[in-house]
Amino acid sequence: MRLLIARPMTAAVEARARSEFDVEIRSNTLPMTHEEMLEALSNFDIVIPTLGDQFSAQVFAEVPDPRCKLLANFGVGYNHIDVDAARGAGVVVTNTPGAVTNATADIAMTLLLATARRAGEGERLVRSGKWEGWHPTQMLGHHVTGKRVGIVGMGRIGQAIARRCHYGFGMDVAYQSRSEKAVDFPAEFIPDLKALASAVDFLVLAVPGGVRTQHLIGSQVFEAMRPSCILVNIARGEVVDEAALIAALQSGQIAGAGLDVYEFEPAVPQALRDLENVTLLPHLGTSTEEVRTDMGHMALDNVAAFVAGRPLPNPV
Repeated sequence: MRLLIARPMTAAVEARARSEFDVEIRSNTLPMTHEEMLEALSNFDIVIPTLGDQFSAQVFAEVPDPRCKLLANFGVGYNHIDVDAARGAGVVVTNTPGAVTNATADIAMTLLLATARRAGEGERLVRSGKWEGWHPTQMLGHHVTGKRVGIVGMGRIGQAIARRCHYGFGMDVAYQSRSEKAVDFPAEFIPDLKALASAVDFLVLAVPGGVRTQHLIGSQVFEAMRPSCILVNIARGEVVDEAALIAALQSGQIAGAGLDVYEFEPAVPQALRDLENVTLLPHLGTSTEEVRTDMGHMALDNVAAFVAGRPLPNPV
C-alpha cells in the first residue's frame, strides 16, 4: 500500500515510516493545495494529513471513488476533514488523542501567565533598549495564584489545564461543558457559558473545533466578562469571533488575551498584532520533539493496524 505523509516529520517518525511502509513524504511545510489533495486521494492508499489540509466535502465530491481508504490524521483535532463526506466515500479517519494533552495544557499555562504578568510586553521593552529600571509601579499585571479560572471544555486537555491551575497555583476551578464531568479535583460545573464568563478571572478555551463551536466566544460572552478578565485560546481559532475579540480588547471590555490559534490562521490581523495586552504564539501547542514524535508514531500505529487488517486504535 502506498502511504503519503503530508508534511515533514521528526527524524524518528520519518525513519520508521520509510522502514515499514512504501511512503512518500511531502517536503513542503505548507498545507496541501486542492490539486494535491485530489491527487492524494486518487494515487495513494493511505494519507497522513495535517492541520490545514482541508479535506472538504468538495474534495471528496471530485474524487467519489478514491483509492485512499484511510486518512490517519496527525493531530487530535480533525475539523479540517469532513468526516461525513469521507465516510460517504468509503474513507476511514483516525486521529492522535492523548499524545497532545500535556503539551497543550502547558501552552495554556504559558499564555495565562505571560498575559497576566505582561511578559511579552516586558520582553519587548527590554529588547527595545527603552527600559529605565525597576520602580514600584512598573508594568503592574494581574496576580494568578488563588484566582478563579473558567475552562470551556472539560475533556482531557481541559482537565489537564484545571489540574495545573488548582494544584500548581491554588486556583478555584469552574467549567462549562455539554455535561457535568467526574473529575479528580475540586471544580464547579456552570452549564451556562455567559454565567461562567461573568464569574471568573481567566477564561480558557479547550473545546474541539468545528461547526458546533464556531464563534462560540463572541460579543455576548465578552460583554459578560469582567473588565479584569483574560481570555486564553488553545483550542481552534474559529472558536472565537476574532473581530469581536479585537473590539473587546481595544475598548477595555476585557483586560487581555493569550492566543495560540487564530480564526484565519496563519493570517493574524494587524489590529491584533498592534495590541500590547495580547500574547501571540504561532500555534505552538504541541511543539516539542517528544510530543510531535509521539503523535507521528500514533498516526503510524493507525496506519500499521489498517495495513494488517486489525482494529484501528484511534478511529473518529
